Amino acid sequence: MKIYLIAAAIGSFAYYLLLCFYTRKWNSTFARFWIVCGIGHLGLSILPYGEVLAAVLKIFIVAVWLIFLLTEGKICLAMRRNQKKVYGYLIVLGAQIRGVRITNSLKRRLDTALEYLSEHPDTIVIVSGGQGKGEDIPEACAMADYLKKHGIESERIVIEDKSTSTRENLKFSARYLEDRAQPIGIVTNNFHVYRALQIGKQEGYTDLYGIAAGTNGVLFLNYMVREFFAIIAMRIRKNR
Repeated sequence: MKIYLIAAAIGSFAYYLLLCFYTRKWNSTFARFWIVCGIGHLGLSILPYGEVLAAVLKIFIVAVWLIFLLTEGKICLAMRRNQKKVYGYLIVLGAQIRGVRITNSLKRRLDTALEYLSEHPDTIVIVSGGQGKGEDIPEACAMADYLKKHGIESERIVIEDKSTSTRENLKFSARYLEDRAQPIGIVTNNFHVYRALQIGKQEGYTDLYGIAAGTNGVLFLNYMVREFFAIIAMRIRKNR
């Protein structure tokens, strides 16, 4: 088992360095997890332990991997549910902007929304996102400007500019809906669709459909693992 632990440690450190090189940051979102992961696996590989402890450790690792793979499987399945259904409303979930500039993740969401909106001219779009650290304007305002510049009429755009989380995105957007039971599309990046749909159901939406935008290939693994922990946290909070 030690060789697998060492391999996992090396892989974690290597991926962290790749993230640093690609983003040109040492502390990009969730990146330091890979340092912790590498140190943890390396520590486990050099710890002296007997047969009993080794057996317990194996059971623990297998259990963690089963939970992880089951959750990741649900995330991947949700990515494929991009049904070509007509929605009266499309909710585009916000993501970080830098100043007033649209970031890559948010651009992917907006471009996916544009494709749908151009094919369904009667659909109203709700852009949802407040103003966070390092943002000069609310995300929703930047999103609305982007859609307008690409041909979407202002009359079709509803701006929800107070939310600071996925839950608030969906809770505050519901104020602009006539009925949460009608078919509604949610546009977000593929790794985020499953959690968004689960939160939407918790907030009273009964006929939700995910429309998955793409994700940067280098960052995809980082986002997928981060999403696992976000889903676990969501479930823990729900059960309290």
